Amino acid sequence: MFKQIAQIWNSRDLRNKILFTLGLVIITRLLAQITIPGADTNLIKSIFDQNQLLGTFSLLTGGSASHFSIILMGLSPYINASIIIQLLTVIIPSMENLSKEGESGRRKINQYTRWLTIPIAFVQSYGMIALLNSQSQLPIIPNLSAPNIILPIMLTITTGTVLMMWIGEMITEKGLGNGISILIFAGIISSIPGVVAQNLTLAQQSTSMLIPFMVELLVTIALTIVVILITEAERRVPILYASRGVKEAGTKSNLPIKINQAGMIPIIFALSVVSFPGIIAQFMQNSTNDTLKNIATFVTSNFNINTFGYQVAYFLLILAFTFFYVSITFNPDQVAENIQKRGGYIPGIRPGKQTVKYLADVSNRLNLWGGLFVAFIAISPSIIQSITGAFSLGAVANLISGAGMIIIVGVVLELIRQINAQMVMHDYNKLY
Repeated sequence: MFKQIAQIWNSRDLRNKILFTLGLVIITRLLAQITIPGADTNLIKSIFDQNQLLGTFSLLTGGSASHFSIILMGLSPYINASIIIQLLTVIIPSMENLSKEGESGRRKINQYTRWLTIPIAFVQSYGMIALLNSQSQLPIIPNLSAPNIILPIMLTITTGTVLMMWIGEMITEKGLGNGISILIFAGIISSIPGVVAQNLTLAQQSTSMLIPFMVELLVTIALTIVVILITEAERRVPILYASRGVKEAGTKSNLPIKINQAGMIPIIFALSVVSFPGIIAQFMQNSTNDTLKNIATFVTSNFNINTFGYQVAYFLLILAFTFFYVSITFNPDQVAENIQKRGGYIPGIRPGKQTVKYLADVSNRLNLWGGLFVAFIAISPSIIQSITGAFSLGAVANLISGAGMIIIVGVVLELIRQINAQMVMHDYNKLY
């Protein structure tokens, strides 16, 4: 291990990328602690302690929402913009053609996503401020209805989101890659020490709380191992390439298709969507319209994070987004065409339409099992808490949510791959 660390440090390019990434991550964590001037932090903390739905949203913001920081919305507007743009690539033919133009098309789509993030962040900032204000008996910020007070706050939060988006892209370009995922990962990791301290405090106050804490710890470790195994698991489709020489019998290869092809993306999308009705309902609770108030009461009582309906919707959304995301990123027609161009074929399958159908069937079957696995892991903490509650073992705070677990595993494995690739390049350059 120490030898590998020494090798990483001796690689100048890799060392600079790691330090660059760590520096930007530290900056984002510092930004998450800078509270908007004039806000009552004690009121905000009590709101997030009492509201689990807002705590779920805080997962995507890396805790910046619970601090009412200048990056209050985190990367949530950017994620929502990405969802909208990806939906448009399916609905609008011109956008679909643009997504097929390779690198230049991806650049344009990324540019559209950036521009769309700004108005979404501006609107969402007002919605979040109003929501937090409605959940508090006292105003979080005095005279919030005054335009000269609310507009600067909204502009500050929007600028914070744009800054986070820029930092994520800088990590992608000049750091270790996958900047957005790394920032979300850092936000999740930063919340774990506080949860551990909270559970240890409960265990000190009552020794009976040690049992659910140890159960939670062991289950978290076991699920993490399972997530790693499933994330790395793949189906290898055999490919046979036509021989170029008379004595050669042909070249054998394979096409690896992962069981969890979509990774953590469906969870991030599903979290954004499933939290939306509850947040809107809480916002409408103080409405003067009786109909809106009744709707809000019904939604908050029957569709909160602890209800069966919420968990079912969350499960199904993850499954749906898994198929949706893979349908965009994995194109059986293009893969079959590339195989045929290189003189390859799948043994027992004719080139052309049969190969396309075969690849699509394999992908769909893997998507089903991968999506079911990801969805189950996402709702597993709630299942564990229900079981411990049913046996009267007590309840402790989850060390990490199912969504957070998959995000952490996905990001860590990708970082390991990036570092290994950089090490191979470093060793290759030393030879020449």
